[in-house]
Amino acid sequence: MTINDFVKKVDAEIVFGEQFLDRTIESVCASDLLSDVLATQKHNFLLITGLCTPQVIRTAELMGSVGVVFARQKYPAQEAIGMAKVHDIPLLCSRLDMFETCCRIAGMGLEQ
Repeated sequence: MTINDFVKKVDAEIVFGEQFLDRTIESVCASDLLSDVLATQKHNFLLITGLCTPQVIRTAELMGSVGVVFARQKYPAQEAIGMAKVHDIPLLCSRLDMFETCCRIAGMGLEQ
């Protein structure tokens, strides 16, 4: 699955990173607790969260996330967008809550 496939499946808005939509997503990490994200053993994962702080971008960069999705119609702060641009981390916004976002991509071949 690519980021572009995800965008189409959940009708996400691309905030930054149209040039990275061909990145492959191997798994998903959905959490509002950054400590859970830091403990993940996943690789090439898409981070789905309701947090919109710059710390989310730092965590995504540190853990090797292929992109960040902000659930529940949340929009990242300008500082977070700027950090994502520096680290080439695509940012997406979903109008769906985290559960519905995950349900829509279930069964699409992602690592559990």
